[in-house]
Amino acid sequence: MNSTLTLLDFIIIASGCIGYFISISLITSSFYKSHANNYLAISLFLLTTLTFLGWYEIDNIILQFLDNIMLEFLVAVTLFTYFLLQIKHKYLTKRWYKWLYVPFIASVILEVSVSIFDFVWGIYNPDLDALTYDIKDGFSFVFNVFLIIFSRYLIKRSSAISSEKRRWLLRLNLFMICIVICWFLSNIELYIYDSEFVTNIMWIMLSILSWWVLYYGIFKLQIIVQKDEIHQYLVSKNIHVAQTKKKINEATVSKIITELYKLMEEEELYKNPLLSRLDLANRLETNEGYLSQIVNQEIHKSIIQFVNEYRIEAAKNLLHDPVFNKYSIEAIGMEVGFKSKSAFYSAFKTSLGMSPGSYRKLQKTS
Repeated sequence: MNSTLTLLDFIIIASGCIGYFISISLITSSFYKSHANNYLAISLFLLTTLTFLGWYEIDNIILQFLDNIMLEFLVAVTLFTYFLLQIKHKYLTKRWYKWLYVPFIASVILEVSVSIFDFVWGIYNPDLDALTYDIKDGFSFVFNVFLIIFSRYLIKRSSAISSEKRRWLLRLNLFMICIVICWFLSNIELYIYDSEFVTNIMWIMLSILSWWVLYYGIFKLQIIVQKDEIHQYLVSKNIHVAQTKKKINEATVSKIITELYKLMEEEELYKNPLLSRLDLANRLETNEGYLSQIVNQEIHKSIIQFVNEYRIEAAKNLLHDPVFNKYSIEAIGMEVGFKSKSAFYSAFKTSLGMSPGSYRKLQKTS
């Protein structure tokens, strides 16, 4: 049992350190710094602090004060703000938005007042203090539930974000819902069974959150942000990054192949990572089998080879352009239509005999 507790202690400490490190990095690093990430950093910092306060019940006046002021109120608002900033919602400009901080401010004022009564005048009622704590804890739970559910509703209705970003926000929101459920069950378990099994699960989930946010919320989401920036730049400049290497002679190819080239060049369908043979067949008003046959006969390639050629050509142009040097290889791969980093690297190396990174370095030195 002691070894189990030691292992859990190590997980909590390691995850807490990661949580604090991520929080500081999000605010100080120019690469990740943004208005939205500032609130994510604050939320993660507060959640990490709450994890330590809940896991290690240290008998310390300052730590007890931090526990009593209900940082949960502040977490609810900062996370809600993060979601609003990501979906660029108009609620951020509303006057009532600032009132969301009132529960936390009121909790701080109440705790300061209790401390003054206790230390200055020696007036302290443990039963009243316990009742006040339970009321604040219950209200903070309801407050968190409301803002988490409300933010999920707003995320689903938002049309101002990409599907990738929406998935990340909904996953983070779902993670917080699971934590809130554990919070609710832990209170029931404590009062009915005088046990803390579910409570321990909640603290472990909060610890895992740090690692999860590190990968999905920072690394993966930053790739998506970069991909969106590349796309917006290309759209604003009306740049088509992939073109056929030679002019099409419409007299020597069928109408379907001519239309296929137009779909690639004018609509840039190759940028859709979910593009399938059926999608192309439907757009060309034919069936999959006939489309594969005619592409093979007239272009001497499979459909995936044909589509990937456009993606590779687009990637080469982006990797060659100094404007996009600040963006990661994976972001460029996503922008040109590859579903994953491995698929991009494999197709690129098969086509050119070198990795995208090597190709970029070669262009810089040439």
